[in-house]
Amino acid sequence: MDFIRAGVHLGACEILEALVVMTPFTSKVAKATGNRLLHLMVAIVPVILAAPAGAQLQSAQKAQVAADQEAAKSQATIDQIRSRTDDAASLYAQASADADSLKRYNDQLGEQVKSQAEEIASIEKQLIDIETTNREVQPLMQEMVDTLAQFVALDVPFLPEERGNRVQSLKDMMVRADVTISEKYRRILEAYQIELEYGRTLDAYEGRIGVGEGARTVEFVRLGRISLMYRTIDGSETGYWDASKKDWVVDASYKEAIEEALRVARQDGAPDLLVVPVPAPLEVQS
Repeated sequence: MDFIRAGVHLGACEILEALVVMTPFTSKVAKATGNRLLHLMVAIVPVILAAPAGAQLQSAQKAQVAADQEAAKSQATIDQIRSRTDDAASLYAQASADADSLKRYNDQLGEQVKSQAEEIASIEKQLIDIETTNREVQPLMQEMVDTLAQFVALDVPFLPEERGNRVQSLKDMMVRADVTISEKYRRILEAYQIELEYGRTLDAYEGRIGVGEGARTVEFVRLGRISLMYRTIDGSETGYWDASKKDWVVDASYKEAIEEALRVARQDGAPDLLVVPVPAPLEVQS
């Protein structure tokens, strides 16, 4: 009997040892369920030692099932804790990344706001400069128009109607508020450029000479601003503009020269050397 009890006791100890060894607890599970397992072992050890061998095996199996259930509950609890911990860590990482992104975005917006403030200050300064420039440019442009009008009036009288209309158009434009400063300046420079081109071109055109009943249609030929000559339509009269006298001079000796100049100006033949009347040079007094 003692031998049997010793064997049963030995078997129970081995079973308990197997329970401890075979149970898949991690260190965290052991800490969480240590007290429960200890109480369970204390409760079932006397039963196992006092029961027959078959009953001991059943009791051991029941104890194993109970221990597995406790272990499963503990594992579930640990999984829940781990899941909440992982979720919290993930949320923290996402929040940290969002915070870094927002900081960089705010820094970039700060630089843009600073740049915009500098641009606004620059625009305001430009507006002040433009207002000052307008006050200074308006009189200058008016002076340019007046100078051009005076120059056309004193110049060789070629294309008088066309040039006079251009000057009058500039005068009318200067008092208009719907024309921008830049457009006014552009058109004034354009008029100056046209007058500049007149000084280096050869041109032929029809026009009127004289006034009143003595006015007649003639053919003009202009060589820059050096010489302005004419010939009547029937070729009976030729002459030129005398800059010193400010009048037309009839001179039949330039008939062939004027006809040749007309031919070259109309591109009826190859350019050739022209003999034209030119004003005598004036002495410049210092």
